[in-house]
Amino acid sequence: MDLAYIPSPSRGVLNLGPIPLRAYAFCIIIGVVVAVWLGSKRWVARGGGRHTVGDIAVWAVPFGLVGGRLYHVITDNQLYFGEGKHPIDALKIWEGGLGIWGAIALGAVGAWIGARRRGVPLPAYADAIAPGIVLAQACGRWGNWFNQELYGRPTTLPWGLKIDKTLADGTVVQGVYHPTFLYESIWCVLVAVLVIWADRRFTLGHGRAFWLYVAAYTFGRFWTEWLRIDEAHRFFGLRLNDWTAILVFLGAIAAFVISAKLRPGREDPDSIDPQATEERAAAVAAAEDAGTADAADAAGAADAAGPEQPRDGAPAAGKDTRKSS
Repeated sequence: MDLAYIPSPSRGVLNLGPIPLRAYAFCIIIGVVVAVWLGSKRWVARGGGRHTVGDIAVWAVPFGLVGGRLYHVITDNQLYFGEGKHPIDALKIWEGGLGIWGAIALGAVGAWIGARRRGVPLPAYADAIAPGIVLAQACGRWGNWFNQELYGRPTTLPWGLKIDKTLADGTVVQGVYHPTFLYESIWCVLVAVLVIWADRRFTLGHGRAFWLYVAAYTFGRFWTEWLRIDEAHRFFGLRLNDWTAILVFLGAIAAFVISAKLRPGREDPDSIDPQATEERAAAVAAAEDAGTADAADAAGAADAAGPEQPRDGAPAAGKDTRKSS
């Protein structure tokens, strides 16, 4: 008898008249908002423009959603294609099913397009947004809780997740299982803290904060994936996502080391976002033209457009002692 456990929501959708409000979608939206907010804060701290992260996210988010769904449908095609299946269900993204590997891969393509349009280097943008991405993943995992999906093996631990649902084929699932959604959500928060700390402590740059995020996330994803019992393709005793996590982890470590050797230090803050430099110059010029602001007011206006002295360990713009790379 289980005396303590985490209950599952009785429903994952609230019908507001004819409009269904789905908890899974809300978790994804909250994650996007968190990622853009934190990414913008970090980008401005590096000398970038206030709206750059949001402008690039307009490209990255849709690409990421499409990529995440494509990865899920391709790797779990048996759920949608074949005898007795309904291919149209592959479009029902609100029922769950986003592969983070596809989301990051195709999201990076969207970010690259947006970055080129804004004239900013993609590695610098990736460094700024990395902690926000993993926090978005932490938020998104709670959508799995509402959908009662992606749980782990049966457990008697007091923080086990109680599942009571009927699958599409009529199978009734009842019991207490490892809450892998919770494990991964907590791990993602810890990864965000690690990346923020390491970026400040060691002044990472040129994509290294992003590669640290990828390596740390995949390290934790390996063991949460190992606990899961949902249907998955297996090769040599491991789930497909375990093999993917291993390969991506090794690739991230290699990219981190190569970047550290080829391009040490962080980017020159004046070079990461040309539009931010123009915004600062325009703010100072506007304050001076007004004739009512003194030098301090002009400096304050410039800082509102984008600080010239970035935080997070970045070198101050305009100083002779800064490093260019």
